[in-house]
Amino acid sequence: MPLVLYGSTISYFTGKLEAALRYKEIDYRLEPMRSQAQRGLIPQATGVFQMPAFQLEDGRWLTDSTLILQWLDQAYPAYPLLPQDPVLRFVSLLLEDYADEWLWRPAMHYRWHYAPDAARLSRHISQELLSDMPGPLWLKQFFVRRRQRRLFTAGDGVSAHTQAHVEGIYLGTLTALEAMFANRSFMLGARPSLVDIGFFGPMFRHFSQDPTAAALMQERAPHTQAWVDRMWASRGSQMQGDWVRVLPQDFAPLLREVGQAYMPYLLANAQAVAQGHKRFNVTIQGCAYQQVRTSRYRLLCLEMLQHHFAALSALQRVELDAIFAGSGISPALRAQLPARSGVDVVTHSAFSPGLAMLGL
Repeated sequence: MPLVLYGSTISYFTGKLEAALRYKEIDYRLEPMRSQAQRGLIPQATGVFQMPAFQLEDGRWLTDSTLILQWLDQAYPAYPLLPQDPVLRFVSLLLEDYADEWLWRPAMHYRWHYAPDAARLSRHISQELLSDMPGPLWLKQFFVRRRQRRLFTAGDGVSAHTQAHVEGIYLGTLTALEAMFANRSFMLGARPSLVDIGFFGPMFRHFSQDPTAAALMQERAPHTQAWVDRMWASRGSQMQGDWVRVLPQDFAPLLREVGQAYMPYLLANAQAVAQGHKRFNVTIQGCAYQQVRTSRYRLLCLEMLQHHFAALSALQRVELDAIFAGSGISPALRAQLPARSGVDVVTHSAFSPGLAMLGL
């Protein structure tokens, strides 16, 4: 009996989990998370209104793609995604989180800002996920476009003043990845890792398929386009070779972005949570973002990263400090947070219920 993944064929996080399941050669079935399931089954089972949701053969449910991936590596140890080396493991966790939570903004921007993209994707969502809702297709598309822009682009600090910076996040990522894939098949070597899975989420179902972003990838980053196809076709039993033993120097641009853009955002978000704000202003790399939505979940992301970092030995932290030198990452990992998410980071897992309180 295959595992059941409730999601969408154009979903950032659904595609990310599918790539991991395919690579690990775990039998699964994708079920569209139609509105009826969203209103009833999924929130009742997982405690949160979130895509995707994952149901095991024994009926148990899991949520949060990051935690599901970590659970999969333990439950299905063949073809692991997480390196055993503690330093590479932490870098993998850090970059997977960055790809999830920071690349999300340009991914949603390209999808919903440009008219051809918004028309194509609103139609797809209306037909796939809202098929059991009454009403004409055009009205569903209007509702989808309006909702997505309100929540994820115009409603999350993306404006005419920040558009160039948001698009620069994507273009800079393409440049960094293109340098990697010109020299090796996957980010950490000869086979996929958690880092590949993390970046695959936005690169697959958004950047390589949505018309405007896909045209940029095809023009500027053909090696990255080939990696997207290679990732989707990857199967653990067919892989030859292994991961690198030392983090390659070409990770430096991505690490600078983590330290100079993502970490300042996470710290500003933590301060906003502490002050009880629903929205906050933050300047990232000289670009002033206004009225960004506060996220308790992203506060939890920072808490989890700090927890993983603190669990390392003193020598391993020193090694990471050398890798992160000049990026701004290390101070953020040691920062005293002004607020807590309310989740126990020690016991938190993909089986944890009630994440709705985090504002997912």
